[in-house]
Amino acid sequence: MTRPLSPAEMARLHAACFTTPRPWTEAEFADLLSSPLCFALTEDGGLLLGRAVAGEAELLTIAVAQALRRNGLGRRLMQGFLDEAAARGADSAFLEVAASNLAAQALYHAMGFAEAGRRRGYYHSPAGGSEDALILVRSLTKPS
Repeated sequence: MTRPLSPAEMARLHAACFTTPRPWTEAEFADLLSSPLCFALTEDGGLLLGRAVAGEAELLTIAVAQALRRNGLGRRLMQGFLDEAAARGADSAFLEVAASNLAAQALYHAMGFAEAGRRRGYYHSPAGGSEDALILVRSLTKPS
């Protein structure tokens, strides 16, 4: 993609994009990036963090700056995630998304993900409320 973002830059972008779930800290990004199982994809104004282990890939987070949304950046990052996950030997991928995040859900469904479950009250807002997380999955293997 473009130049790598530092954990501090990732934390700033994440904070600009999220309140629920809460934004991740610089230390959390640094900790995840220190794992050989995790990978980051970045473009100016966007980041994606994923992990692949034991044949399964997890989309940990994706963030796209407000001004750059609906221009294909999220789709490019997601395609990069699918490609990298497959290259790392994953046969399937999963993610969690807030039940109210309809824009993200539309992207994920367009990328071939389908709902497989729900985690009730999984996300907690700064105001004290909670929200369900949808679990979405998709296969990364090509049909024969």
